[in-house]
Amino acid sequence: MERLFIRFATLTAKVAGKPWTFILCLAVVLTWAVTGPLFGFSETWQLVINTGTTIVTFLMVFLIQNTQNRDGAAMQGKLDELIFAVNKADERFIGIEHLTERELDLILEEVEKRGQEVHAGLPARPIRGRGAGRAQEPLASHPAKPGETLASKSR
Repeated sequence: MERLFIRFATLTAKVAGKPWTFILCLAVVLTWAVTGPLFGFSETWQLVINTGTTIVTFLMVFLIQNTQNRDGAAMQGKLDELIFAVNKADERFIGIEHLTERELDLILEEVEKRGQEVHAGLPARPIRGRGAGRAQEPLASHPAKPGETLASKSR
């Protein structure tokens, strides 16, 4: 059931983002507007577009949010892996998407200060806080066994 929903949500998000989908929706709205005089601009005529757009909008919110959540999670996993793989990267950045808004703001302030310093010609430095560290190398040096995940390797 979940895989079917994921496929449906992904396909819907892709289709909704196409130019021809916009053109089709525009054509529906223009057709509705042109038929106004035929129906005397009645309340039923107005209710048709209001109900249709409300239902479509309501359902699309959930489909697109599902797609964005999966895309965001995949992006975080990829970024965490890149941070883990780069020798000079600060491993404290792995998993920061789970921090509070305030903690993220403090990190962003430090990263922006470091960027301004680098642009001013100063050498790059680690952000403030506990010293930059590296993830444990044994995880990277031992290939995963079939069915083994990164989380299960770290136990």
